[in-house]
Amino acid sequence: QVQLVESGGGLVQAGGSLRLSCTASGSIFSTYAMGWYRQAPGKQRELVAAITRYGNRNYGNSVEGRFTISRDNPKNTVYLQMNSLKPEDTGVYYCAQASAIALLDKGSWGQGTQVTVSS
Repeated sequence: QVQLVESGGGLVQAGGSLRLSCTASGSIFSTYAMGWYRQAPGKQRELVAAITRYGNRNYGNSVEGRFTISRDNPKNTVYLQMNSLKPEDTGVYYCAQASAIALLDKGSWGQGTQVTVSS
């Protein structure tokens, strides 16, 4: 059974940085695409960033140039480096895993980690 555990969320001032981590177990991590979604209050869930098994990256328009997704296969971990944070980045951030980026929303999910950006 796949288990994804996120960490690294917290409270930060606008303009600050955070790094989220997601460690996976129960799967051959290197063979899966990984992604980060966020759910803000009153808004639809959105894909923030994703990375294929080959290291190709996709970003949401709102975070392009500020966020970086990376993966460390030997550690079974995917990261989301978030810089120049804005209050609108506030939300619960979820890690997801699937065989392809297009299938992430139907894949395995973590429990989420809260990110709050104060103005």
